[in-house]
Amino acid sequence: MSLLRLDGVTVRFGERAALDAVDLEVAEHETVCVLGPSGSGKSTLLRVVAGLQRADAGRVLLSGNDQEGVPTHRREVGLMFQDHQLFPQRDVGGNVAFGLRVRKVGRAETERRVAELLELVGLPGAGRRAVAALSGGEQQRVALARALAPRPRLLMLDEPLGQLDRGLRERLVVELRELFGRLGTTVLAVTHDQGEAFALADRVVVMRDGRIAQAGTPLEVWQRPASEFVARFLGFDNVVAARVSGGRADTVWGGIPVPAGTPAGDRRLLVRPAGVRLVPDGREAGGLPCTVTGRTFRGDHVVVLLRPADGPQLEAACGLRGAPEVGDRVGVVFDAGEVVVLDGP
Repeated sequence: MSLLRLDGVTVRFGERAALDAVDLEVAEHETVCVLGPSGSGKSTLLRVVAGLQRADAGRVLLSGNDQEGVPTHRREVGLMFQDHQLFPQRDVGGNVAFGLRVRKVGRAETERRVAELLELVGLPGAGRRAVAALSGGEQQRVALARALAPRPRLLMLDEPLGQLDRGLRERLVVELRELFGRLGTTVLAVTHDQGEAFALADRVVVMRDGRIAQAGTPLEVWQRPASEFVARFLGFDNVVAARVSGGRADTVWGGIPVPAGTPAGDRRLLVRPAGVRLVPDGREAGGLPCTVTGRTFRGDHVVVLLRPADGPQLEAACGLRGAPEVGDRVGVVFDAGEVVVLDGP
């Protein structure tokens, strides 16, 4: 059963549609991450669900109940913001207890719940600490505990790890996923960081210009971007125009094999960097001659930038050993298993 459902939700700011007839469902105990560049509508979507922004059209339903006219504090949603928004005049325990006191929960139950949550987020016994004395990661944990304290039906995260350094962000996203799974929390998060979204989410939603460009599991979206926009947003730049016929595509890079069953006609192809295979000499091996123009170390592999005589540059993923140097001449052949036929621009 869907805990959250958006039916044709539209929000306009003047002539611009920040959300354009958006349909979305979030199931009980599911974590959904909404991705997109600035201005794509992802934060507006979160504000509409929270009741902080009125929709011009469409409906927001929680557990099947229309939220039209329901104020934020009665929607039983928890909010966690990028900048934490902790109360500096309150200690850690006072921050975590805020939502419970608003709901007039008894003192003994509040103290028990605060202690339980601080233990849960890895800050046992920190209730008396001043928030100004906490590190960024500790403040993030306090903000999470505060959002979870009233047991919200839906927890919403707005760029939850955006202000943290990379190492801490990677560690916390793993902890959050384990925590949400253990608690059975339903989560709707927005972020511009694809690595964060793919590590945290059960399902990823990519937005563009107020509309959903693609939705699916992280594996589905990563392996099969639906459009050139999604492919490029995910960091894939090996996109080329093609004319498909008989299991192959004619491109400016030469012939490229395509997946079986690809319809004939004009298409846009994505070739993943792993599908750009290098051969020592392009002319002798029958590959596309290219010049290496750059290389970037990525930990377990090297990304090589290649400039063919015609057409856009290519990226290839190579092993650490034997990766060519800048200025080397190589040939390129393509692996059909790493070719994706894109549905749209």
